[in-house]
Amino acid sequence: MDTKTLIADAKARFNHNSAKAYLKEKYEAKLIVAEQGGLWKADNQTIAILNASDKPLIVLIDTFNNPIKVTRKELLDKLNAVNRQVMNEWHDEWKELESKR
Repeated sequence: MDTKTLIADAKARFNHNSAKAYLKEKYEAKLIVAEQGGLWKADNQTIAILNASDKPLIVLIDTFNNPIKVTRKELLDKLNAVNRQVMNEWHDEWKELESKR
């Protein structure tokens, strides 16, 4: 291999990794939800905590580390909906990026 090919491959790999990092940042920001007086991340951990409880009202720590009493089912439904939508959009854009590789 000549150096021009090596440089071109390295630049392409860097550009691809930069694009993936950009997508991650873009879609993780879309997972943030303001609801019931707190700011929540619609991630697997928060959804799992809400799923694990059977109480109608629970106290959770939001992203600002404030304890907030929430209606569990309402928050769970909202975070599930946001998570599904954002993850599907992220996947679609990621697949498009991978196909251009």
